[in-house]
Amino acid sequence: MKKISIVSPIFNDEKSLPECYETVRLLFEGPLKGYEREHIFCDNCSTDSTPELLRNLAKKDSHVKVIFNSRNFGILRSTYNGVMAATGDAVLLFLPVDLQDPPELIPDFVKLWESGYEVVFGIRAQRQESFLMRSLRKIYYRVISRFSYVEYPPDVGDFQLVDRKVINAMKQFEDVNPFMRMMTFECGFKSVGVPYVWRARKHGFSRNRISQLIDQGLLGAISFSNVPMRLALFTGFALALLSFLYAIYVIGVRIFFPEIATRGVPTIIIAIFFFGGMNLLFLGMMGEYIISIFNQVRKRPIVIERERINF
Repeated sequence: MKKISIVSPIFNDEKSLPECYETVRLLFEGPLKGYEREHIFCDNCSTDSTPELLRNLAKKDSHVKVIFNSRNFGILRSTYNGVMAATGDAVLLFLPVDLQDPPELIPDFVKLWESGYEVVFGIRAQRQESFLMRSLRKIYYRVISRFSYVEYPPDVGDFQLVDRKVINAMKQFEDVNPFMRMMTFECGFKSVGVPYVWRARKHGFSRNRISQLIDQGLLGAISFSNVPMRLALFTGFALALLSFLYAIYVIGVRIFFPEIATRGVPTIIIAIFFFGGMNLLFLGMMGEYIISIFNQVRKRPIVIERERINF
């Protein structure tokens, strides 16, 4: 019997946890009856009753496995650690406990996997969220897709079912800040997409703060694209060229048309602010790469675990 692993990161989701567990269990008693279930919950040091609920579920159901982190390591690192611990023939990289990515698509993913696709990815064609967030996400995904050196379709998240050989390939990466949604495409293999509606949360609110979303966005841009640094290089070259041409123009006007030459104080002030702003922008961009390199060379663990259950 083939095993399907499902990884769900969790943090203070006591209201959503029971529904998530039951939904997955019923799937394996229905359309996925011929497969063994492995549901891995990665708890990011929850402070509500989530740990107790997870222990009770794991006690009554051996197919439920739990990883308790020693602290909150962030959703990306925690989920990746769970994926690396999965033992299934195929692994669903990410099923949110709030079920915003629809679990009813998992049987369709499995059928496509059985037909020969090694990466079956969900495409968030529609989103049930505010117009502002929906627009910002669409812009971000299209920029990443356009400028990444990996062939990455827009609107694709971590809701992906991948074959064991893909997981084995991912284990060869030594990345302390893994960005799984693009890592699978960097591995290659045969893939297919399934569009769906990304649903609104049923309970509570997202713990993924704006600052964390920005961190995740920058991680994807830095890890899988050379464009930011190339943009800095070419912008610097273009500005230097324009400054040189403008200097020639000012000298020419002073020599040949002194009567129309204007005082240069406003021009100098504008130039100082403009070039100062550009310098800070590109220094900050370079700093992001330096931070990424610094974190990588320290070779610190992705996650420090406090406890594992049912492994």
